[in-house]
Amino acid sequence: MTFSVVARAADGGALGVAVASKFLGAGAAVPAALADVGAVATQSYANLAYRPQALALLATGVPAAETVAGLIAADAGPVDHRQVGVVGTQGPGATFTGSACHDWAGGVAGDGFAIQGNMLAGPQVVDQMRKAWLAGTEQTRLAYRLLDALRAGDEAGGDRRGRQSAALLVVAKGQGYGGTSDVVVDLRVDDHPDPVAELTRLLELHTLYFERPDPATLLTLDGDVGAEVRERLAALGHPAGPAAVDLDEALASWAGIANLEERIVAGRIDPLVLDQLRNA
Repeated sequence: MTFSVVARAADGGALGVAVASKFLGAGAAVPAALADVGAVATQSYANLAYRPQALALLATGVPAAETVAGLIAADAGPVDHRQVGVVGTQGPGATFTGSACHDWAGGVAGDGFAIQGNMLAGPQVVDQMRKAWLAGTEQTRLAYRLLDALRAGDEAGGDRRGRQSAALLVVAKGQGYGGTSDVVVDLRVDDHPDPVAELTRLLELHTLYFERPDPATLLTLDGDVGAEVRERLAALGHPAGPAAVDLDEALASWAGIANLEERIVAGRIDPLVLDQLRNA
């Protein structure tokens, strides 16, 4: 009743899970991930204890395949209805599909990924997800690469019962909000007629509000740009004094209200922030 991809970034720095299902709130049950440890998806009569158990095994250095074997061996059942995918910080991922999972059910794993699904429109769902994942080597942001693979599965038929929920979880050490968390992305669509499309929309918003700016694109807050920013901030009730530090403070104050504080850099402005300021 679910299809998912569990994977790590090419540089090994991020780990995550993307999942979709004709099931209410799949994101509350299926995915789990821990920075510098691994990620897991448990589904098809899911055993939610697999999540902490898998991460505990991975944390001790147990490879993904042996972690899956351990989960199955310790499960009182019904193991033949279970499905799970696991990936660690190195080596191949691993996937397991119980013999009694509803058709079509199966999975595939490779270096740094595991893809699995049950109650699917057919094997093409997993195959298209694998192809999309392998084709995404130039996409450096794991969240987008995971979502591309999930979308490929959705477009190939996905869950044969229909659509309802989707979720995306990505972790990386110290890369979460304000550098105080390891959770880079944690988005859920619990009940929606087109959850993968809605998850795509939410990820785009997340990128705007929470992703840090590319230093190469930043504009210096002086000259015409500085004058425009100063004028627009004043019109919005955030007047700045003549000093550069005052402009920084006024911009940071407005950005905090607009939920753009992660994109603020002293003395410069992100073009995306400037666009939002112009549209305010």
